[in-house]
Amino acid sequence: MSSSANAAFPETDSFVIRGLTRDGQRFRPSDWAERLCGVMSRFGSDGRMRYSPYVQPRHQDGVPCVIVDGRLNALEPLAYRFLVSFARENELQLSPGAPAD
Repeated sequence: MSSSANAAFPETDSFVIRGLTRDGQRFRPSDWAERLCGVMSRFGSDGRMRYSPYVQPRHQDGVPCVIVDGRLNALEPLAYRFLVSFARENELQLSPGAPAD
């Protein structure tokens, strides 16, 4: 995705952060998606970590991704903006919507 496409990206919709930079290089470390989703996770009563239903790690075509549900913006706007900023600052590819599981 070009930098101009990232600049025009709407900041209220669901989107996918792909683990590829704008120039197609893989983003490191390889577990970045799980780490980023871990920041948004919580621990259940059983002591196990649970990813937020609004921020989920996935793989798409063998590439780690983070799926961000647009409803997060209404619930936690700072968290939503943090995720958008993370992707932009690291020059990661953004795409609207979410891929099928």
